[in-house]
Amino acid sequence: MRPGVVLALVSVCSLSLLGAAPGAGPEPLPASLADTGGGGQLIIAQAPDTKATTGTVSWWDLRDGEWARAGSAPARFGAGGLVDGDTRVQGTNTTPTGLYDLPFGFGTEPAPAGTAVEYRAVKDSSWWCQDNDSRSYNRWTDPLPADCRAAESEHLVDFREQYAYALVIGFNYDRPVRGRGAGIFLHVNGRAATAGCVSVPEDDMRRILAWARPSAKPHIAIGTEHGATAVSRY
Repeated sequence: MRPGVVLALVSVCSLSLLGAAPGAGPEPLPASLADTGGGGQLIIAQAPDTKATTGTVSWWDLRDGEWARAGSAPARFGAGGLVDGDTRVQGTNTTPTGLYDLPFGFGTEPAPAGTAVEYRAVKDSSWWCQDNDSRSYNRWTDPLPADCRAAESEHLVDFREQYAYALVIGFNYDRPVRGRGAGIFLHVNGRAATAGCVSVPEDDMRRILAWARPSAKPHIAIGTEHGATAVSRY
C-alpha cells in the first residue's frame, strides 16, 4: 500500500475517534454550553483562566436550530480575574462567571442607530447604588435616594468614556444578596482591566447594542476555557 494511502486512512480513523466526520467544521461555541438562556441570542465572554484580565467576547444568533456567530471582539475582565458568581465578594475587582440576562442598556451617548433594547440616558442625577445598607442596592437610581451613600455608589456620568454605551448584566440583580456585588456591566473599554465588569472596544459595544433584540431574550455567559468556571458549565 502506498504511504499516502496509509496516511489518509490514519487521518480518517483519527477523525472517527474524535467523533467528527471528515470535512466537518468545529462545533459552534454556544452548542457546548449547558444552558443558553432559552432565547435566540447569546453573548459569550470567555477568558483563558480565572487569573486572566483579557479574553474574547462573541455574540451569536440561533437560526433554524443552529448557532451562527454575528461578531466578536477582544475583551477585558476584572483586575482580580474571574470567580464563580455564586461565591463572589463585593470589592474584589473580580468578574462573576455564570449565565445572566441583560435587563437594559444605558449610556452617556445616545443609543446607536437600530437599538431595540430599553436604553436609558445617563444624566447628572443618574447613579448605580452599591450601598449594602440601601433598599436600592444594585439598582439604577435617579436621583440618588437618601438611604444610599454616594461614597458607596457609582455616579455614572463620571465614567463618560466607559459608560458611553453599556448593557446591564443581570448578576445579583433579581434577588440581590448583600455583599456579593453590584454594578456589573458590559461596557466600553477604559484604560486597563475593569473593576469586575466586561468591556470591549467602543465600536463593538455599539454593534452589540444595535444587534440585541428583546424578542430574542439575549443572555450573556461569562466563564473560562476550562475548569470549574468553564463557560460550558453555564
